[in-house]
Amino acid sequence: MLQPKKTKYRKMHKGRIKGTAKGGFTLNFGSHGLKALEPERVTSRQIEATRRAITRHMKRAGRVWIRIFPDVPVSKKPTEVRMGKGKGSVEFWAAKVKPGRIMFEIDGVSDAIAREALELGAAKLPIKCKIVTRQGEV
Repeated sequence: MLQPKKTKYRKMHKGRIKGTAKGGFTLNFGSHGLKALEPERVTSRQIEATRRAITRHMKRAGRVWIRIFPDVPVSKKPTEVRMGKGKGSVEFWAAKVKPGRIMFEIDGVSDAIAREALELGAAKLPIKCKIVTRQGEV
């Protein structure tokens, strides 16, 4: 699973995901892409599950680009632990995704296979997605 090799700080504030994507909203590598329509934190496990679903359907033909990286540490306190005594330890890593962000791109397969692969991948993500192509949005 994806996670940073080294970070400046171990833990981070939760924050809010406001506004739309100010970068990464156009296709740069592939012919088809998966675009986010809602703001959400996408975990490294969800990214990996999506990548696996897409590559399996493509039967390892073509190429997949992952355009998001989980660089936000999400901490959690164990269950049935009383309040106080500091912030919990880092449980998992997540990527903050804003609406309009292209998360995955694929190329080198037919239009029908690409569309179905991205639909299978979108089912693994916690947000509503749209499949986009070079010609326009579908």
